[in-house]
Formats: sequence, C-alpha cells, structure tokens
Amino acid sequence: MSDPSTAKSPADSVGGRGEFALIEAITGRLPQGAEVSVPPGDDAAVVLVDRTPIVVTTDVLVAGVHFRTDWSGADDIGRRAAAASLADLVAMGADPVALVVALTAPRSTDAAWVLRIADGLRDEAALTGASVVGGDLSSGETVSVAVTGIGGLGGRAPVLRSGAIAGDQVAVAGRLGWAEAGLAVLTRGFRSPRALVEAYRRPEVPYEAALAAATSGVHAMCDVSDGLVADLGHVAASSDVQIDIESALVAIGEPVAAVAAAYGSDPLPWVLAGGHDHALVGAFAADAVLPDGFSRIGSVKERPRSSTGDRGEPLVTVDGELWSGPAGHRHFAG
Repeated sequence: MSDPSTAKSPADSVGGRGEFALIEAITGRLPQGAEVSVPPGDDAAVVLVDRTPIVVTTDVLVAGVHFRTDWSGADDIGRRAAAASLADLVAMGADPVALVVALTAPRSTDAAWVLRIADGLRDEAALTGASVVGGDLSSGETVSVAVTGIGGLGGRAPVLRSGAIAGDQVAVAGRLGWAEAGLAVLTRGFRSPRALVEAYRRPEVPYEAALAAATSGVHAMCDVSDGLVADLGHVAASSDVQIDIESALVAIGEPVAAVAAAYGSDPLPWVLAGGHDHALVGAFAADAVLPDGFSRIGSVKERPRSSTGDRGEPLVTVDGELWSGPAGHRHFAG
C-alpha cells in the first residue's frame, strides 16, 4: 500500500509547491479570530489577551538542515535557536519577555549535551531580558529545537512590513554576509577565519538597534533571516512598493572580502542573499536621522505599473537593475 502522505507527483509535493506558496496556502485555510491584531504575514503575529497586545513567533532548527553537530557546539545551537525567535520579536518592535522551547532528540543523545543547549538558550535570552519559561521534551529520530518567542509592545504600535513609503530610505543594522561566508569556510573543511565561523555558529542580533528604531518612528522593519533581497521582497510586497539596494552602500566586512578573494568568489551574493546573521532592515523617512547602529543601503520607490495597469516586477532591484544572483535561502529547494 502506498504512503498517503507521499505526493502523487513532484509538482504536488512540498518541494514542488515551495516554501512561500505552501505557507500562503496554509494560512488561507486558517480563519483569524477577533482577538488577532496582526495575522500571519509579518515577522510575528500579534494577539490580544485581555485587550493587551502580545507578540508571538516560532522558529525551528533541525539537525542536518539548519546545523551540523560537528560544526556547532550544543550551546551554539541553543544560542542560534533563541536568536531566530528573538530577532523576529524585536523586528516587530517588541520587547522579548519569554521563550518556550520544544526539543526532540534520539534516546542515545548525551544528556549533558542537551543541558548545554539549554545553557545557550538561556544565555541568548538573557541578552534581551527574556526568560526561558518551559516547553516540551520528546524522543525523535533527529535533534530539533523549536522556540516560541513571546513579547510585549509597551504601548507602542507593532512595526509591520507593510509601512514602507515611496521616498523612504532603507537602512540595515547588523552584519550581512558574515555567517554565509562562515558556512562557505566550514563547507570546505576549514575552521578559520574564526570570526566568520563563529558568526555562522551564533548570530549577533542588533537587539538594541531594533528597540531604537521602534521608538524613533521606523515605518517598516524585517529580520533578515533568509537573505537581504528575499526579505526586502517581503517588505516591498506588503507595502506595495519597489526597493532599490545601492550595492556601494552595503558594507562588506574585511574577513568576508578576504575569504571571497581566497576562493575566487564575489562577496556580494553572500551579503545580499545570506540570512544567518539575523540583521535587521528598516524603512525610515527620507529626512529621518537614523538610529545608532543603522546605515543607509538604499531607497523605497513607487512600484512600477505595466501597460495594463497591473503592478510590475521586480519588487527589489540592485543598483536599479534586476538582481540575477540568489535572493536568499529557500526551504525545500532541490
């Protein structure tokens, strides 16, 4: 008897549908109640509990997909898992409050190794003042760490992806391309430059810069988890605008440039498509003084229309042209 969970054709499979098309199909089947203030479509959802807005997000890291245990220590895995959800919270302008963690592991897993994952979760959460308040532990064929982040807005409105306005300046806080370069180093069997390898193992999320942006009137903001071009595409689509990145303004770290030169590669694709760093990108008013930690990398423009009046593509350009390189990470890609 055939497995009913196996697609009848490649086009009907999860890989055939693709990550974002499948997410759209799933969320289209999920009605939202009156207490949902911000539904699926942003870095996190916002729900009302006793009329108080609560920001909620979830991320999962799976061994062999998001990390390798021969590349990363258990504490690194915990730090990275926590950072993924915490970055989503601060991208919404929220103050992280708590993390809830579900962990699966084979029965043979060293218990001390699992405890070091907990240490990493605790230490990353502490950077934002959040606490790890519980979760679930289960056996499984592989290690996976799912983290739900919960935050509050302190009376502020959430920062959405849909607020960018033509004329805004686009600015980024945090590093771009460092973790992607670190992944390239590890893939080739090396462990140096250490700064790049460490950037891949545990991101440095610009938490303080995110709070500064949220309190200084940022129009839209997004966590760069998949890649700068890909994630700005979400902002552009939600805001119905076009965003142009000026490559000369995008900082390329010295170790990133050095590794690219050593491998005979162009570092720009790492910077524009690498997402493991969890930088933050936002749209600010044209005359705004950017908060500490942010630097301008481009601008928001009117989204062009086709001759039929429909909105045209592309959503994101680089130096005014369609970017021909990778846009960012895609789950289920072949």
